[in-house]
Amino acid sequence: MTCKKFRQTGFTLIELMITLVIGGILAMVAIPSMLTYKRNAELVSASNMLFSAINTARGEAMKRNANALVMPAVGNNWISGIVVFVDINRNGTFDTGTDVTVQTQAALPANLQVIGNNVADPLAVTTPYIMFGASGFTQWKSGDPVGNLTLTIRRTDAVGTSDEFNQTRRIVISRTGRVRSCKPLNATDNTCSGTLSSE
Repeated sequence: MTCKKFRQTGFTLIELMITLVIGGILAMVAIPSMLTYKRNAELVSASNMLFSAINTARGEAMKRNANALVMPAVGNNWISGIVVFVDINRNGTFDTGTDVTVQTQAALPANLQVIGNNVADPLAVTTPYIMFGASGFTQWKSGDPVGNLTLTIRRTDAVGTSDEFNQTRRIVISRTGRVRSCKPLNATDNTCSGTLSSE
């Protein structure tokens, strides 16, 4: 009669504990990276959406030989969403059924802030806007030319921190209608002269 030896398989308690410790360390390293990636993705997505809407409005203005505007979907808050339309009746406001809706964009995440200057500034005008005439130049609703416009998109939780400019994007529209987007180098880099990301 032969005696069979059974070999035990599996992990010892020490091996299991070491594996769990290594897994915990890897999770501690990976989770902040994933959060940073998610935060950056939201910011870049919002910037690209606004960039696309502005370029679309300019293209429609030149194609249709009419005024085209980009405005907040609700009130004076850019994060409420965006509407791009051709102003058929030339009154400078969006009139459903009269004006041609070119594009609409959903609301941006609540932890983002969009501020502008000149006619795009929610504090300076009742309803901020970016308007292109048939030539593709930016202009006031009165038809007068507008200087450079800048939209700044930033995370509200990064304002005043050392990470503020990593969590900020700017879109600059020249008076001739050229649109550029960048990550500013510092508080005074308002013209996208720093790190140019798209045109």
